[in-house]
Amino acid sequence: MESEDDVPALPLERYEFSSKDDKRMGQARSRLQRKCMRTLGFDDFPLDPGFGPLGGARMSESFTSTMVQVSPYGMLDLDQARRWGYGLDPDRAKALEAELEPTGRDLTSREYEALYGPDTGEGGRSVNGRKVPEGGCAAEATRQTTRGVADSGRLWGYVPQRIEKIDKAVAKDARVRKAFRDWSRCVEDKGFKRYGSPAQAFRDKAWWKGGEDGNTGRTERELGTAVADVECNRKLNTAGVWWSVSNEKQREDLRRNRSRYEAVRKDQDRVRAEVRAALGEE
Repeated sequence: MESEDDVPALPLERYEFSSKDDKRMGQARSRLQRKCMRTLGFDDFPLDPGFGPLGGARMSESFTSTMVQVSPYGMLDLDQARRWGYGLDPDRAKALEAELEPTGRDLTSREYEALYGPDTGEGGRSVNGRKVPEGGCAAEATRQTTRGVADSGRLWGYVPQRIEKIDKAVAKDARVRKAFRDWSRCVEDKGFKRYGSPAQAFRDKAWWKGGEDGNTGRTERELGTAVADVECNRKLNTAGVWWSVSNEKQREDLRRNRSRYEAVRKDQDRVRAEVRAALGEE
């Protein structure tokens, strides 16, 4: 495996919403909340509103969260490691930030209250003589996209909880532990710090100190460690071992709990149907 694109999908991925699903759900909610806001008298409410200083904080949090995520098997892109270490290409970082920037104007205080409801979240307050839905128009839009879902707690929580449990079992598996030990010795033999796993190397706090833009410092040691990390991962097929064991354990869990997974799948299909309707595709 020489890049993240080479890693096959794991069995439980089909029981989670994809990034494309997430984007479409966001688009659907935006349309539905704008429709709701117009019923409250805000006829020029933007489809993608800004939030002023609050919006900037949210964008920064989302951007940081995107940057620090890494799979258990670590990085696989050698060119990325040589040029940017464990950080992001600054041009790519700017592109990611641009994607998070709202395209609409900032909300007024009255619009914000109608969109998110009173501080209590109980609804009932009137705006322009019309009752605000419980939780505001944002909550109303979410309710519409999940209309018909049999069990919302299961929809959002069951698969992540199962994956978390499976990942812990994978980490304890003798094959994975040996693969990580071999990888760790390989990195150390190249003159760098001994880490328990590629994910630990990625999350080393030393890389993330002092960067005003949220990126890593790309020190000589960071770049060297990242290159050694990827070279050892490729040489020893560390990612391949991790994937193989994860695939095995996920398939086993799926066989044992198929009815629950299929129930989640049916609820996902209900959400997708509501999204299609909100986007005018049905």
